[in-house]
Amino acid sequence: MYKLLRAPLQPVTYSRWLHLCVPLLLLAIWMFINPSRPWMPLLIVIPFGFVPWVRLAEGLQAQFLLTPQERDSVAGGVRDADDIGGISTTPSAGWSDRWRTLLWLEVRLVVAGAAMFATVWLPLLSVEFIATAVGHPLNPDLALSFAPPRWAAALLAPVPLVVLIVVVILLGEMITKIARRLLGPSAAERLTVLEARTEQLLERTRIARELHDSIGHALTVAVVQAGAARSAKDPEFTDRALNAIEETGRAALEDLERVLLVLRESAQPPSQRPTLAEADRLLESARASGAQVDAQLTGSLEKLPGPVTREGYRILQEALTNVLRHCGPVPVRVRVEMAPGRLDLEVTNPLPERAVLTSRSGSGLRGMRERAALLGGAAETGPFDGGWRVHARLPLERIR
Repeated sequence: MYKLLRAPLQPVTYSRWLHLCVPLLLLAIWMFINPSRPWMPLLIVIPFGFVPWVRLAEGLQAQFLLTPQERDSVAGGVRDADDIGGISTTPSAGWSDRWRTLLWLEVRLVVAGAAMFATVWLPLLSVEFIATAVGHPLNPDLALSFAPPRWAAALLAPVPLVVLIVVVILLGEMITKIARRLLGPSAAERLTVLEARTEQLLERTRIARELHDSIGHALTVAVVQAGAARSAKDPEFTDRALNAIEETGRAALEDLERVLLVLRESAQPPSQRPTLAEADRLLESARASGAQVDAQLTGSLEKLPGPVTREGYRILQEALTNVLRHCGPVPVRVRVEMAPGRLDLEVTNPLPERAVLTSRSGSGLRGMRERAALLGGAAETGPFDGGWRVHARLPLERIR
């Protein structure tokens, strides 16, 4: 009830009224040509329903006049999944779309006829009540059919206008629901929209992981190096620590610039993402932070498939970052091996008593598992032989 009372104050009510009145032009022209056959416009529009671009034109008109708020919000990027069920603005792609467009044109003409009757007859009735109230009825036949007293006619004068507003509101709501049904996206269009959304979400997730791994690693190394340099009070060690911070920060800036270029959709191609062939940079950075890294890299890592070597680098980076962040400069054992059909990556370290880690918490641990899963592999993180282990298995054959 509140929605009905509020509707006369909303602009969409009158834009929908305009949408209802647009087909009246065809009806009026035909009534001028042959008023004895008012149903002929229903036959005239049949060929137009099979023209693919008619669906596009009707969809645009319906969006602008029936659902203007939704169109503005979609253009501004406000809505998310709801606009999948909105009004489509694409040409007919198949016979299903053509038949739905034809049915829409027929229904729209019928509803427009009802709107025309209400728009013309109800204001005339209100005018007749006003004329009767002042003692000069304009239509004697109408006065004879029901001749209310002058005082009653004065009270009834605004009633047809109120009824007109209610009819327009109800017809506008009805034609909007019909438009969503008949001009809404087909199953193929829904699938296309969902696939595009999935790609966007995957890209956002990937960028979030990139920022977390790269910037998180750089900040962790910088914090550990700065704390160790302050505690050591050794100029030579401090100089090495500053060099390590500078190198790690420079690499993080390169990664950050690459991610920002993707976010800006710049035409400039992003710089090459780091690969396991550059794993020595990560190992040296961890050693410079005080960790005792025992690394064993076997196989031709430079020949790994692009997705495997890039995601493997990030998994190794996040594993070393977690060691420095939660355990400090402890001994770390790194094994990277190209086994038949897969790449094995393992990072193990002891767990100090102050370190509090779980196998299921933390965005970094979740990110490692997601990276491995996207390649069809798996990553296990958790306690192992009194310490902590990250073990990732990434397939090679399916990637190639």
